[in-house]
Amino acid sequence: MDKYVFKLYIFDHTIRSQRAIENLKWICENELAGAYELSIVDLLEHPEATAEEKIIATPTLVKKLPVPAERIIGDLSNIEQVLEKLNIPMYL
Repeated sequence: MDKYVFKLYIFDHTIRSQRAIENLKWICENELAGAYELSIVDLLEHPEATAEEKIIATPTLVKKLPVPAERIIGDLSNIEQVLEKLNIPMYL
């Protein structure tokens, strides 16, 4: 299995941001069996990341690896859709 590398961009710890964090952690723990690296970047603390990554809305998930890179905006609550977009096989 390829290792997945994710960056989740949030703005402060809003309810939507917390939901995205929880949903992404669930996906990583239940679908990727430890084969992932996850960074959470709070744009309130790191505003320069907005321009560097061209973030226009939060929360935004960026999948860096495996290629191709992908982006998803939102709280990641539709797990099936997120798995499909990120090309992660669903084992449920």
